[in-house]
Amino acid sequence: DVILPAHTDPIDPVGAEYEGALAEAAANHDGMVVRSAVKVTADVLEAAMTRPGCRLRAIARAGVGVDNIHLPTATRYGVAVMNSASASTVTTAEHAFALMISLARNIAPANHAMREGRWDKGRFVGTQLLGKTLGVIGMGRIGQAMAHRALAFGMTVLGHDPYMQGDTALDGRVRMVGDFDDLVSQADVLTFHVPRTEDTAGMLGPAQFDLARPGLLVVNAARGGIVDEAALLVALDAERCAGAAIDVYPKEPPPEDDPLRTHPKVLATPHLGASTTEAQEAVAVQACQSLLKYLEGEGLDGAVNAGGLDLGLSDRQRAFTDLASRMVVLLGMVGDLGTAREATVTLSGASLAGKADTIARHALTNLLLGRTEEPVTLINAAIIAQEVGLAASTEVEPDGETDRIAIAVTTTDGVHGVAGAIFADGLPRITDLDGHAMDMVPGGHMVLLHNDDRPGMIGHVGTVFGEVEINIADMVISRTGEHGGAHVEAFMMLRVDSAPPDDLLATLRGMDGIRAVAAAVLPPA
Repeated sequence: DVILPAHTDPIDPVGAEYEGALAEAAANHDGMVVRSAVKVTADVLEAAMTRPGCRLRAIARAGVGVDNIHLPTATRYGVAVMNSASASTVTTAEHAFALMISLARNIAPANHAMREGRWDKGRFVGTQLLGKTLGVIGMGRIGQAMAHRALAFGMTVLGHDPYMQGDTALDGRVRMVGDFDDLVSQADVLTFHVPRTEDTAGMLGPAQFDLARPGLLVVNAARGGIVDEAALLVALDAERCAGAAIDVYPKEPPPEDDPLRTHPKVLATPHLGASTTEAQEAVAVQACQSLLKYLEGEGLDGAVNAGGLDLGLSDRQRAFTDLASRMVVLLGMVGDLGTAREATVTLSGASLAGKADTIARHALTNLLLGRTEEPVTLINAAIIAQEVGLAASTEVEPDGETDRIAIAVTTTDGVHGVAGAIFADGLPRITDLDGHAMDMVPGGHMVLLHNDDRPGMIGHVGTVFGEVEINIADMVISRTGEHGGAHVEAFMMLRVDSAPPDDLLATLRGMDGIRAVAAAVLPPA
């Protein structure tokens, strides 16, 4: 079930009544789709996630910015937050490009003059884009789309993006400039396509305007506050900046007396970057598709709070995530996972190496179950691990001859480990448990016995199960600890057809030669 809060809700979207209603609705649904008007605040999330039986697992933003969703709280409670950035890429880039052309050719003021009956042909002489240098700040999807269009207009394009490696982009047609100030000094036009962060807020300020070429044009269709508005106004009045096209503002809508609204060198639009019929439909459809895909366990597209996760797994990789969860259950039969302080997941084999972090996160999520009252998901597993004092790490052996997964944990009662693989039959297999080699398909009702290795033990155990008419479907014996040429202990792993009652387990624990007994139930393999 998915809730789509309406923009036309008569309740004040920032009032307590609205937040209470939204929290109640969110708690009763698996996912929600929102646009910018819906404020999913920390209080809303806190109220929703602490309600008994809360179902909320994901929030999809129909659009790019997620400023209206409190990401730290969503992440803390394991709620995936995703946007539909790619759906509005072309539309946003087209608007930024239209702003640039309109700014260069004085389209808006010329149109205004015509409407007033004036013919000011000489007043609105513009500048052509051919041969000019465009500086693109942020070479993501929108920045690259902007660069493509500028290249088609014969512009020289420079790019700046600290997250991109290499000296060039777009097959060598865009030269990357590592230093932002250096880029500013070379550009005739600057266009911004980055999120607003601590690093990007006010990045175009007084010092940068002092470095700029005469006649600089500035386009900001990304986020308000990236361009220092006070510095921009000073630069415009001092003619260090010839014009600015602004589509976004620190506060939206901006105050009526905001000087950017009326400055003669500013072309201002009311955040229209993604406002086309095609984009509005596309972002909504993509938001719904991404949300349903995640809720159905088929992948995680457009996530903004799931670093390192890639849920686009192959069938074989997905089978290893299932195996990992089964392995953790068996690991809990030999060690007290509630006291685990270290955990290492090792993935071997080339087909697992590329998704090692994601598969390991599945294992970590299962290791943390029961250690906190809050829900543990792939989104918040790393945070929960830190809070409970579990140091988790992932090791990758891409050159391994076979695909294999191993989990080792350090608890108060020692170091425990389990290893598994999936062979040609496609079934999950446990190949080692606490140093005891075995070949067991983990599924259904499982009973593990740690016993002295002496004659008659298997028969005694079989008799106990037979007396209560529980059939043993599979049995694996692993013997270790040779002393004087003889084995001294063994693991006996049983898969039985029905749940062993407590009195049967008590009988097994009271048998001479039985050191420990543990039972668990797993989904059918």
